[in-house]
Amino acid sequence: MIYGYIRVSTDKQTVENQRFEIENYCQKNQITIDNWIEETISGTKSPKQRLLGSLLNQVKKGDKIICSELSRLGRSLLMIMSILNLLMEKEVVVCTIKDNYILGDDIQSKVLAFAFGLSAEIERNLISQRTIEALKRKKSEGKKLGRTKGKATKVKLSSKKEIIQELLALKIPKTTIAKKMNVTPPTLYTFIKEQKLILFSSDT
Repeated sequence: MIYGYIRVSTDKQTVENQRFEIENYCQKNQITIDNWIEETISGTKSPKQRLLGSLLNQVKKGDKIICSELSRLGRSLLMIMSILNLLMEKEVVVCTIKDNYILGDDIQSKVLAFAFGLSAEIERNLISQRTIEALKRKKSEGKKLGRTKGKATKVKLSSKKEIIQELLALKIPKTTIAKKMNVTPPTLYTFIKEQKLILFSSDT
């Protein structure tokens, strides 16, 4: 199955330019789109909140997704890397026209998949490091950092809200996420509920 994926952020933007690019690419490469997915939504939204989430769930080995550029998949490096890593693991071919990427079931793509996963991990570590440095700076400025235990944990998770949402979108078990965040599962469950994060039905 070959999918054409189009995303625009606002109603003022048009999907026609992206559709033209994809159709032109397909004509040159003798490809036929089996299913078009078009949506008007910000790329900052998690895949679960977009039609892209359903697409990620249904694609299987050998399928192909064609889009105009990587930024159509998401607006943050972490989100894009996580999505590409998931698709590479599922052995789904990804073609981005402007970026000239064709990622599939070959050794080069597998190397890139590893790089994507590594990049996502590096980005998560950088976010964590920036948080630590910010706290150190506040402490050096004499600002009181002490909070009640419950609030301290909540703040700790708040700084990683985007990461938690993206891990949930990738169907990472909540027990695994809690371990990575160094909190207890009940604490993570409470945070997810309070922040109204989107869950997949298969989450545990």
